[in-house]
Amino acid sequence: MNRLIKWPANFAALGIRAAIFSLLLAAPVLAVPSASGGQGMTIEAPERVNSGLGFVLLVSLQRQ
Repeated sequence: MNRLIKWPANFAALGIRAAIFSLLLAAPVLAVPSASGGQGMTIEAPERVNSGLGFVLLVSLQRQ
């Protein structure tokens, strides 16, 4: 009889632990759509200007 009384309590505790564990695992996945920004949230690096220094070094360092 004692075993029949403990079984629902153990099952409920296991269910609560499983729900908390599932919530902890799912929280980052569920938070991604709410954190994504619109079109204006993109941060880009400034455009690099080519100075042509590579060609100058190539010509000046050639062996003769």
